[in-house]
Amino acid sequence: MRLVQVLVPEGRRESVLDSLDVQGVDYAVFEEVGRGDFEAMVQFPVPPSGVETVMEELTKAGIRDDTYTIVLATETVVSQRLSALKERFPGLRISREELHARAEDLAPANSTFFSFLLLSTVIATTGLLLDSAATIIGAMVVAPLMGPAVSASVGTILADRRMASRGVTLQVTGLLAAIATAAILGVLLRETLLIPPGLEIREIPQVAERTSPNVLSLFLALGSGIAGSISIMRGSGSTLVGVAIAVALVPPAATSGLGLAFGLPSVALTGAVLVVVNLLAINLSALILFYLSGFKPLDAGEQEGVRASIVSRITVIGIALAVLSVVLAGVTYASFQTASFERETQIELQRQFDEADVEGVELASVTVDYGPADLLLGNQPRVDVLVGVPRDLDVPPDLAQRFDDHLTEQMGRDVVVRVGFVEAQISDDAETRPSLGRLVPDRPPVIRHG
Repeated sequence: MRLVQVLVPEGRRESVLDSLDVQGVDYAVFEEVGRGDFEAMVQFPVPPSGVETVMEELTKAGIRDDTYTIVLATETVVSQRLSALKERFPGLRISREELHARAEDLAPANSTFFSFLLLSTVIATTGLLLDSAATIIGAMVVAPLMGPAVSASVGTILADRRMASRGVTLQVTGLLAAIATAAILGVLLRETLLIPPGLEIREIPQVAERTSPNVLSLFLALGSGIAGSISIMRGSGSTLVGVAIAVALVPPAATSGLGLAFGLPSVALTGAVLVVVNLLAINLSALILFYLSGFKPLDAGEQEGVRASIVSRITVIGIALAVLSVVLAGVTYASFQTASFERETQIELQRQFDEADVEGVELASVTVDYGPADLLLGNQPRVDVLVGVPRDLDVPPDLAQRFDDHLTEQMGRDVVVRVGFVEAQISDDAETRPSLGRLVPDRPPVIRHG
């Protein structure tokens, strides 16, 4: 419930009270002696979703838009007309004035915003290098990105150009600062003993996750934007929602910075693309939800102009997001194709070994080195096969080439096959076929290429 307090201008008391009576609102009236142009103060309880409607009717009764008004959240209200008001205003949506106030509170001062964002980036960058999901999530608690993301959409919907401009500016400059911070930190860490020489950051799972984005990344961003909007409109869970928004933005920005630090343009570019896609998706989903929720500009005279501006902005963001989504769709398709190739290769080689049924010979492992980038660039898949053989068994010298020819025929593409051999020993009472862990080599494996 909300408790609304409004100063009534001179000569408007009767019309204001009549309006409240017509709307079925209980109220209390107090004489106003502090300011000469007001004759009374009226206060009344109303559900959150009814504040905007009741205030619009009071505006028609003579309450000016800039009149002194306070809206307070209350825990308990006892009123004879409360049940009827709850039935009339069943939703939980807050008024546009309250939405505007909350959006302003969420966007911190510049010094606070950049301090927390840079600290969050430092922690997230460390988490990426350590491959620690817990550290990355901890960094997201610090990141203050929810405020600018929400205030940009709220400012657009309510025709507050200053708020909208500041929200967009903080998001763009903040993420650029995050990329720069991660790049500087990466360069500094490379000069210390904290990072092993020759570290391949693309092989770190937390980094690889951000350098192979797919269409599923959009669901995180779209869901975060919608959740942020709902949390503001209903006043719950904004802290946790802020973590989700930060997860979609800060780790990819840190990944892009590390790509710059380690001289890997592909990592820097894919991380930056993911940042831009997520940023657009968050803003688009928030903007659409606020618009569909029926929020209107604070100034009634700007409604038509704002509606056209919102539609054009949604269209521009949607087109940009669609174009970038083509990139994500390409990565998604490439990831599916390479994963399918790896699985089919493993099944095909296992089938060959099962059909051969040579006593003592076991397929220890099959490793396929073939990523989405290799598919897009036309690189050949590389298949590494490890075979366990008894000491007294002679292996064919051209086994790698046989596998190569067979896979090329079955898969419809050229491959490069490497075969390694280890001498396998199996105890007499073994109940199961030996795995890689049971293959104990007496001499280094022999690697043959095809």
